[in-house]
Amino acid sequence: MDSGLFITVIGASSCSADEEKLAEEVGRELARHGATLVCGGLGGVMQAACCGAHAEGGLTVGILPGNRREDANPYVSIPVVTGLGYARNPIVVRSGQAVIAVGGSYGTLSEIAYAFQDGIPVIGLGTWSLQRCDGMSDSIIVADDAVDAVQKAISISKAGAKHGGD
Repeated sequence: MDSGLFITVIGASSCSADEEKLAEEVGRELARHGATLVCGGLGGVMQAACCGAHAEGGLTVGILPGNRREDANPYVSIPVVTGLGYARNPIVVRSGQAVIAVGGSYGTLSEIAYAFQDGIPVIGLGTWSLQRCDGMSDSIIVADDAVDAVQKAISISKAGAKHGGD
């Protein structure tokens, strides 16, 4: 089952029912493709995505902000305790070969920025829309639905690996 793919899912710890459903389907799709799901390990979008992956037998990694493994949502297979608070966000992002953003608040926005800084592609589902002030073209790849988001993330990740990326 190990495809060597690690895809990060980001989004708010409090989310709408629609975002929760979307995140759960993203998790299911990632597991169906054998990708390891990486997230911040808490509730909301993170828990929904982990729940979906868990339901399909997938592996989930939660990069936790606090000092307690027990704080991870119940669907995290591997909790990673950091004690770093929001400073864990770069670790969450850099642990994946692509990022799927579902909805999100300011923590999600910071993770998107870290991804752009490191050249990690971001696929968006109802998330932030960004425009650089210098006219350069960092952009979130918009997906139509969970299946489309996962296909794009996996395709981009595999293409990056063929060209010497992670």
